[in-house]
Amino acid sequence: MLNIECCGTMSPQEQRLQNKIEGKKDPYRATHRRAFAILDSFEGMRPRIDIERAKYFTESMRATEGQPLVLRWAKALKHIADNITVYIDDNQLLAGRAGCQGRYGILYPELDGDFLDVSIKDLPNRRESPFSITPEDAKVVIEDIAPYWKGKTYHEDLNTALPADVHKLTYDDPEGLRSRYIVNETSSFRSSIQWVHDYEKVLKRGFGGLRKEAQEKLAALDPLSPVDNCEKRPFLEAVVIVSDAIVTWAKRHAALAREKAAAEKDPLRKKELQTMADICERVPEQPARNFHEAVQSQWFTQMFSRLEQKTGTIVSNGRMDQYFYPYYAKDLAEGRLTEDQALEFIECMWVGMAQFIDLYISPNGGAFNEGYAHWEAVTVGGQTPDGRDATNDLSYLLLRSKREFPLHYPDLAARIHSRSPERFLWEVSETIKDGSGFPKLINDEEVVPLYVSKGATFAEAYDYAVSGCSEARMPNRDTYTSGGAYINFAAALEMALYNGRMHKYGDKQLGKETGDAHAFKCWEDLWEAYKAQHILFLKTAFIQQYLINNLRARHFAQPMGSAMHDLCMKYCLDLHTPQIPEGINMGYFEYIGFGTVIDSLAAIKKVVFEDKTLTMDQVLEALDCNFEGKEDIRQILKNAPCYGNNDAYADVIGREIDLLSVEYGNKYSKELGMHNDVRYVPFTSHVPFGKVVGATPNGRKAWSPLSDGSSASHGADVNGPTAILLSNFSTKNYGYRDRAARLLNIKFTPKCLEGDSGTRKMVSFIRTVCDLKLWHVQFNVINKDTLIAAQKDPEKYRNLIVRIAGYSAYFVDLSPDLQNDLIARTEHDSM
Repeated sequence: MLNIECCGTMSPQEQRLQNKIEGKKDPYRATHRRAFAILDSFEGMRPRIDIERAKYFTESMRATEGQPLVLRWAKALKHIADNITVYIDDNQLLAGRAGCQGRYGILYPELDGDFLDVSIKDLPNRRESPFSITPEDAKVVIEDIAPYWKGKTYHEDLNTALPADVHKLTYDDPEGLRSRYIVNETSSFRSSIQWVHDYEKVLKRGFGGLRKEAQEKLAALDPLSPVDNCEKRPFLEAVVIVSDAIVTWAKRHAALAREKAAAEKDPLRKKELQTMADICERVPEQPARNFHEAVQSQWFTQMFSRLEQKTGTIVSNGRMDQYFYPYYAKDLAEGRLTEDQALEFIECMWVGMAQFIDLYISPNGGAFNEGYAHWEAVTVGGQTPDGRDATNDLSYLLLRSKREFPLHYPDLAARIHSRSPERFLWEVSETIKDGSGFPKLINDEEVVPLYVSKGATFAEAYDYAVSGCSEARMPNRDTYTSGGAYINFAAALEMALYNGRMHKYGDKQLGKETGDAHAFKCWEDLWEAYKAQHILFLKTAFIQQYLINNLRARHFAQPMGSAMHDLCMKYCLDLHTPQIPEGINMGYFEYIGFGTVIDSLAAIKKVVFEDKTLTMDQVLEALDCNFEGKEDIRQILKNAPCYGNNDAYADVIGREIDLLSVEYGNKYSKELGMHNDVRYVPFTSHVPFGKVVGATPNGRKAWSPLSDGSSASHGADVNGPTAILLSNFSTKNYGYRDRAARLLNIKFTPKCLEGDSGTRKMVSFIRTVCDLKLWHVQFNVINKDTLIAAQKDPEKYRNLIVRIAGYSAYFVDLSPDLQNDLIARTEHDSM
């Protein structure tokens, strides 16, 4: 049996695991007793499906047919607030959850109703992120909830709307239940892509203040105006109803806390419950007066937003070190709060987050988001709206929490910029060295100028919050909510080599007929064939998005999220409205397989057309047999110039590939009424997308994972981590603004970052990321032997946390394919 003692230098996380295996105590358990006690009550539990949200939502929607959608949605939320079971967990200082106790997921039948009855039977047995459900609840879903939604869902509407040539690259069946994994729509997985609410508005005004604003606007409507009566009135009435709904929900928690306090024998816990009751009676209806009230108000808001809709990657937490700081500093100065008490409140939020599991009913959604994916990003650092460094004492406290309380919730993100304080970068580096993948880094030097170029003011751009995997949002200015396409450009490469066909799909003509690759005489022939398939995929994605943008508002509303958005309130429009005046519509499509495509094209260009070491016939023959008996050819191809090594040969090809996408976005995004930008953020989709792509000319074997995000292909980056940064820089087209996030994974050994000298190296590395204006980077600091040991003996390594794709998860919760993908990533032992 492998033991992680064999690894030599261990990360703090690995050392904690080793201590646990040896039966040693965790010293932080004594100082974080409450958080560990709550964590112990559910950790390792298989998530359960709670059907109450779906049940009450469906009951209300059935009763309000024919009314304006935003009004129906608000009434459904009020029905949920009135009837859903409320809980007060043992040891908790915060009230509010969206489902049953323990780990749980909830259903959104407005999304999945057309296949919910079938999928609900498979969830307990599926390989990726399984859930359990009681037979009684499954019966209710199958017999009562799902039948109502048949024929009413957005997914069915979209499936019918797609033209035949778009449908064949999108879905693998007439009903649109199976993805083709070529140009994959993602808008049917969620009601909205990643989002950040303006939590500060609730803390300062409360939902009572938002309700009052809506009532004043209602009173000012023109009674004779058809627009005011048919559009603005239902919206404003919905804001009033949803404000009442969340207040009702909070007060039901207050009543339960009082009831539990009355029965409680322990005087300390009795006092905690009484305090909880008083706070829930006040917030989020009224403004918060202290840190405890502020945390509770924010927690109610984020949890109720999960009842409102399925926000892709879970609604994010915004700049917590900014909007909580005034309450924290005031309470600290006036002696009402200590650092440790503040830490206890926020860690009560962390363990509350860890119990809500974002459930993907769709098999495609589950495959794209393995390990119970979650991105409720908490942003620290960055700049103030007037461009000054924003780091404060709460920024450091949140980083400290990540080091002392090892949990992969929340997803912590640190904003860096050219003037980030040395202490901040040092503590960020120390937290990265802990080894659980936190924090991920987002770079102001790239994000702020891009947002300004797209219409934001500098003040708005400086105040962005990290949202979802690696994206960002500007509360009150961003208005776009539709999911975009994941595009398998490695499939475009395969179609270029096989005249519009793929091994996976046999003789079916899917792409353009671009000629027999055996007859290609020069590099330009292959390049033109690839370009034709690439452009076809972009055309398909943009047609998808055009239809998506015009269909979604018929199916989704967001009255609470809209109430918290300045522009929605100003124009009395729901946030899902396709065009909101003064809003900035920023969406994106994903490039999947970037490194795979670059390396494959570079290999053929170099080996076949320039050096003539191999013929095209030899390459195609090796691909056809998946390199069986052709290992010599495979090694020749693998040793051609590769992306990730600061090699201009490969990087120039990468920049030309990127240029195809940004040029297309620049030309046609305007027709969609949005910025539809190229993004390199696969989540875990590079694994299922790889399963439809045959062997590729970079030596990758058939059906194996594609390269990840804007990272190098596995094992291809041999010149060290700085070379990866330089390749990333060199493949971007900085003359265009039609680009969004690039996700970059880098894996270090703990030995590389050992001691203060290792921390100094990491600080310097982060400053290089900043100087190169790279959007995102995240790290695994772990020994390969640890991952192998965890794969062989998962029970001993139940608590091993790894960084995946903009989020961290327990390694043992991942499929073997994704585990192997993580193990195969290049391990850097020097900088």
